[in-house]
Amino acid sequence: MTTRAGFIALIGEPNAGKSTLLNRMVGAKVSIVTHKVQTTRARIRGVAMHDESQLVFVDTPGLFQPRRRLDRAMVAAAWGGAADADIVILLIEANRGVTEGVERILEGLANIGHSGKVALAINKIDRVEAPVLLGLSKDINERYPFAETFMISAERGHGVDALRQWLATEVPQGPWLYPEDQIADLPMRMIAAEMTREKLTLRLHQELPYQLTVETENWEERKDGSARIDQIVYVIRDGHKGIVLGQKGETIKSVGKAAREELEEFLGRKVHLFLQVKVRPNWLDEAERYSEMGLDFNDGNV
Repeated sequence: MTTRAGFIALIGEPNAGKSTLLNRMVGAKVSIVTHKVQTTRARIRGVAMHDESQLVFVDTPGLFQPRRRLDRAMVAAAWGGAADADIVILLIEANRGVTEGVERILEGLANIGHSGKVALAINKIDRVEAPVLLGLSKDINERYPFAETFMISAERGHGVDALRQWLATEVPQGPWLYPEDQIADLPMRMIAAEMTREKLTLRLHQELPYQLTVETENWEERKDGSARIDQIVYVIRDGHKGIVLGQKGETIKSVGKAAREELEEFLGRKVHLFLQVKVRPNWLDEAERYSEMGLDFNDGNV
């Protein structure tokens, strides 16, 4: 039996569908998915098995023009994930085509000198007509020597099997990198924090979701098989704390309920989730917070 295993980096602009594709490939929700951009902060690894191949997906933060320290650390993590991977998949949105952001990514790909294969996945194909799709594919393949091009809908699953099959034959021969039944290499504490942050991101508006973070402070396994999870939501000012709590605590109560239900489904057991909101004005400049998110604090330097 010949086994194969390799790292596959998913790169693209924010909202290109990287997290949706990762979750579909893995068959479980391991990456935060919302309608808001820049929600993936850490390089989340999801593990999928196909025949005798183990596919380890790195869902990188979206590539964009960074403004703040956190932005710069996220972009550095994305390019680091691409440079280290055996295969890179560039996701672009069919309905948006070759934007300025995609052009910058193509330049970046040429600059990092990636030695493995780079494939193109044109996502959200259900949003455009076939002639537009073919024209886009021809245009972008003239700009970069992609090994293969796939037309997919990550949300609906169209074309994903063909992509998975190709990846399974292209990753290097070698032993599996993770146990067969493992779907992610993120600690459960971080997955739990990401689930709560997703619920906050969906509930809150405008800039606030980018100025808060969630950490799992304590995880206690109980004798009855349930788990008690204590989390802290850090915000940067008092006014934000009030927004997160909501009138009479309604917002945080609703977020906690939604996060607990998803955690129970994910873990297959009862969860007691307790959330606290704390003001920490400088969390965006604290090295410890970046470590919790799986980012390198020093990559945020100008």
